Order: sequence, then C-alpha cells, then structure tokens
Amino acid sequence: MPKQRQEVLFRGRVQGVGFRWTVQRIANHFEVTGYVKNLPDGRVQLVAEGEEGELVRFVRSIESEMKRHIAETSVMKTGAIDEFMGFTIRY
Repeated sequence: MPKQRQEVLFRGRVQGVGFRWTVQRIANHFEVTGYVKNLPDGRVQLVAEGEEGELVRFVRSIESEMKRHIAETSVMKTGAIDEFMGFTIRY
C-alpha cells in the first residue's frame, strides 16, 4: 500500500497538558514517522506519514486518550514524501 501523509490540527486545551509527549508515546506503538509541535495560536500540529490505516488508528488513539482536551480535529491528507526518519517532538 502506498504511504500517505496527514497534517492534523488539534484545537482545544491542547497545550500545557502533556499533549505532545502523549502523542510521541502513542506513536511508538504505530508504524508512523513525523512530528508533533505546538503552534503559536494555541493549536497542536501533527504531521505523520505511514499507511492510511495505520495513520487512522494512530489519530484515533490520540483522540481517544486526549479527548477531554480536544475541541476540534482537522485532517489534511496528501501523498507521503518520506522526509522523516522517526517520530519527534519539535519546538
């Protein structure tokens, strides 16, 4: 299956609650690469690459574990460009 890239924006009370660390921990259980980072406007950005089903399960796991902090999730899908070696937190 071809890889996909997803940019996911989480809005809500998603900064200052361990969101990025939780996403990184969850990523260790999935075959995904990419990064998560805080945005200046208070949202958290996730950019991840992997097979579509794996990405869907990954994002669902994040939403399930952090649901009390997430008010809205938006997803943009494109083709993967294989620029990542692993999964990291960006500052």
